[in-house]
Amino acid sequence: MSEVYFYHLTRQRVDQALRPLLGKCLANGWRVLIRGREEAEIRQLDDALWQGPAEEFLPHGLAGAAQEADQPVLMALEGHKAQHDCLICVGGSAVTADEVLASKRVCILFQDDNGLHMQTARSQWRSLTEAGIAAKYWSQAQGNWELQAEKAASTA
Repeated sequence: MSEVYFYHLTRQRVDQALRPLLGKCLANGWRVLIRGREEAEIRQLDDALWQGPAEEFLPHGLAGAAQEADQPVLMALEGHKAQHDCLICVGGSAVTADEVLASKRVCILFQDDNGLHMQTARSQWRSLTEAGIAAKYWSQAQGNWELQAEKAASTA
């Protein structure tokens, strides 16, 4: 069953939070699409993932580059369609209930210090749970990731 996880970042940057999430996705054999709204942010995440420790290398590529279809992790702007098992939305990127239902999992990452992204995440929580999508809200405000809220799937 499809579900959406909301990650409220209070102690990490998006690129830092992505590493363990991507590691888990790849360990599950999932293809990942990271979706953002701004090209600069996607390029910054791409650079940060290349700069990681060699033992934590995460194979990835940018949409539009050679062999895009072969990338286990593809980074793209809104509007780009690509096969995926897990969709990770950053930077206030949009997601629909249909996209959640077509994915094994959707993750929405948002920074505590960005009011617009927090508002977007709240709106997404409301619209997706009202559509009957199962959702979990995770926060790291106390240090480690803790489940703060959960909504079971329901029929709309």
